[in-house]
Amino acid sequence: MSNNEERNKRHKRAMQRKKSHIDARIAEAQRDKGLLVLLTGNGKGKSSSAFGMLARSVGHGLKCGVVQFIKGQWECGEQLLFEGSPLVEFHVMNTGFTWETQDRDKDIAAALATWEKAVELLSDSDIDVVILDELTYMLTYGYLDKESVLTALKNRPESQHVIVTGRNAAKELVELADTVSEVADTKHAFNAGIKVQKGIDY
Repeated sequence: MSNNEERNKRHKRAMQRKKSHIDARIAEAQRDKGLLVLLTGNGKGKSSSAFGMLARSVGHGLKCGVVQFIKGQWECGEQLLFEGSPLVEFHVMNTGFTWETQDRDKDIAAALATWEKAVELLSDSDIDVVILDELTYMLTYGYLDKESVLTALKNRPESQHVIVTGRNAAKELVELADTVSEVADTKHAFNAGIKVQKGIDY
């Protein structure tokens, strides 16, 4: 038997074992519930991942709500794409980054008004998926009451999925989430003096 034939046989045996293991894991996963997905870390791609899930959800005909904290008034591709969809309800805080506003009281007032929209979505059993983009900053800066946010997430409709994005997620949020992904900042074009790019960054 040639080395290549032996390698192919070993590969097939390994894949058979892997398939058996994965099939068993799939068979064991029988619970069905609304997920709380947390996308955090310093790297790029948290919001992009969330909006990828939004696209997937819309593709399946699910009703979705999006609440964007922090975001400014520039045109974002995700908003341009989804805002006109009958399946997506969009709310944007529209104040921009805190270093641009430089007004804590104004930021808090805007955060509270925007959070009210989030609470409406989190209380609506007709909404299948809710994205709370950059919510973590609202807790880090103390703009929103952490316990109120956690309570709203806990008490949402049982089948409703929620996706939260932002850096420095509070440990309580990490503990509450079903799935947590931390995006690492290995390398970023901006640090090399390259400006943000349409379609890639916004």
